[in-house]
Amino acid sequence: MFTRIVKMRFKQEKVKDFIDHFESVREKVENQPGCSLVILYQDKKDSNLFFTYSNWDKESDLDTYRNSDFFKGVWQQTKQLFDGKPEAWSINKVVPPIPLNRKK
Repeated sequence: MFTRIVKMRFKQEKVKDFIDHFESVREKVENQPGCSLVILYQDKKDSNLFFTYSNWDKESDLDTYRNSDFFKGVWQQTKQLFDGKPEAWSINKVVPPIPLNRKK
C-alpha cells in the first residue's frame, strides 16, 4: 500500500466550488479498485491551498483510475478551478504509527 498526495491551489472565489465538487465525487473515488481512503485537507494559514491524501493498494490501481473516463471528467472540472500548477507525490510509509493504546 502507498499514499498519493496531491497539492492544489484554487482561486479564492472557486474554493467552495472545489469543496462541493470533491464531496460529490469522494465516495466514487474511494470505491475505485485498490483505493481504500480519500481525505481532503485545507492549509491552516492559506485557505486556497488543499491537499488530497489517498491510499492505494498498488501503483497499477492508481494508474487504472487515472486512465479512467471517470477520473478524466473529475480532473477536467477540477483543473478549471486552479490558481497554479498542482503537484503530486506517491509515498511509502517508512515507520508505522505508534499504536494509541500503547503503555506509557
